[in-house]
Amino acid sequence: MRIFDPHIHMTSRTTDDYEAMYASGVRALVEPAFWLGQPRTSPQSFLDYFDALLGWEPFRAAQYGIAHHCTIALNPKEANDPRCTPVLDELPRYLVKDGVVAVGEIGYDSMTPAEDTALAAQLELAAEHGLPALVHTPHRDKLVGLRRTLDVVAESKLPVDHVVVDHLNETTVKEAKAAGAWLGFSVYPDTKMDEHRMVAVLREYGPEQVLVNSAADWGRSDPLKTRKVGEAMLAAGFDEDDVDRVLWRNPVAFYGLSGRLALELPEPVSLHEGNSILRGGE
Repeated sequence: MRIFDPHIHMTSRTTDDYEAMYASGVRALVEPAFWLGQPRTSPQSFLDYFDALLGWEPFRAAQYGIAHHCTIALNPKEANDPRCTPVLDELPRYLVKDGVVAVGEIGYDSMTPAEDTALAAQLELAAEHGLPALVHTPHRDKLVGLRRTLDVVAESKLPVDHVVVDHLNETTVKEAKAAGAWLGFSVYPDTKMDEHRMVAVLREYGPEQVLVNSAADWGRSDPLKTRKVGEAMLAAGFDEDDVDRVLWRNPVAFYGLSGRLALELPEPVSLHEGNSILRGGE
């Protein structure tokens, strides 16, 4: 089983997770820019983080045979903080970099006017740079948030089929599919979707344009949930081609819209910026 995790926050994970992911079949991933769990206090803290998504994390992933890509954005939660919004002016210089395969995570957290402004501005940047967009739907009032998201996308220059609407569930998938967006599902141990609910959604709506991710972050999460979805699909009667479509071909097709997807690992190097992932030796 080959797996491409299209949304996973590896900055918050250990090298043990990379090792376990590789053993489970993960060969590629996309890490979206997100918040840190506590407020950033200036745009400069974003820039160091973006640099790590383009340098240190690809280096760490490559040590374990995994191709790492990222998406870059001002996330919805921090779009409400005036200390953070100036980072919007810095995004264009990152969106031209080879490792960036989409603008994201953008979208809604609390559905404020500030989030409206940031979402519209970043959809515009995605269109200008020829990139798809990864859109975060809110954890509360999900159907209202989805409809508001789709309205803003419709008003933008970015085609809806260049947008993955993430964190969907049973209440939002029907309208997202009808709109023509890609369908993103985050599978967690306790919240959002689980693998059995995911299988039920796939039975009802089919595997076309579906992206399944673990989204694993610094909270309770599981970076092997993609594998568990694949196993649950097989147990439920889906065939290996369906599993490969959902866990590999679909994310390759979506992020391939960027023209920057590189699934072949570069020649391995032992150091990044003079540092290795080893301790106590050369």
